Amino acid sequence: MTLYKVLNKDGTPHHGGKGQWNLPARSDDGTWAPGEWMPEIQGDLEPCYNGYHLCRKNNLIRWLGPAIFVAEYRGEMVEAVEKLVVREARLLYPLKAWDERTARLFACDCAEHVSHLFEQKYPEDTRPRNAIEVARRFANGEATREELTAAWAAAGDAARDAARDAAWAAAWDAAWAAASAAARAAAGDAAWAAAGAAAGDAAWAAEQAWQTENLFKYLFPTNP
Repeated sequence: MTLYKVLNKDGTPHHGGKGQWNLPARSDDGTWAPGEWMPEIQGDLEPCYNGYHLCRKNNLIRWLGPAIFVAEYRGEMVEAVEKLVVREARLLYPLKAWDERTARLFACDCAEHVSHLFEQKYPEDTRPRNAIEVARRFANGEATREELTAAWAAAGDAARDAARDAAWAAAWDAAWAAASAAARAAAGDAAWAAAGAAAGDAAWAAEQAWQTENLFKYLFPTNP
């Protein structure tokens, strides 16, 4: 079972917590030496309060951040909602394919995947789709930050124009947050909100599965 840990690039927590994880070291031949085992947690393991938190593949979408590491644990483990809480853990290697560009492209994919909800209701309003296209071109170095800012503002106007429909407004605001924000963490949370607000829990389960598979195409681009 492959497990993941999301952190800032320097090993500090991205989703709360304190301290700094021991980072893996890359050898001259390109291989990675695991980081040192983190100090053993004392006391009872308690989700969100006491223990090292890791996640499985199907939960990674909820914990995206600047750096994703493959991790392992030993000793006691407690199952929690969307995560594992463990007494001892270490980082094995970073997923180098995950960077600002791939995070932005993945966010665009998430927004585009729900954009039909807006277009069904407002078929002549192209501002959101244009914003996604500009964000994707920006990620590939084909658009300026000024173009991105203008497209983001136009998409925001579109969302506000649609605000009379509360369900749609929630969905689009979340989806566009994913596409427009370069922030890596926004991709997961915004995509989650978009699918949930737009279609409910059942549809979100399918959306989450789609997002996860699409995410892993970015994380492991050489895999078949």
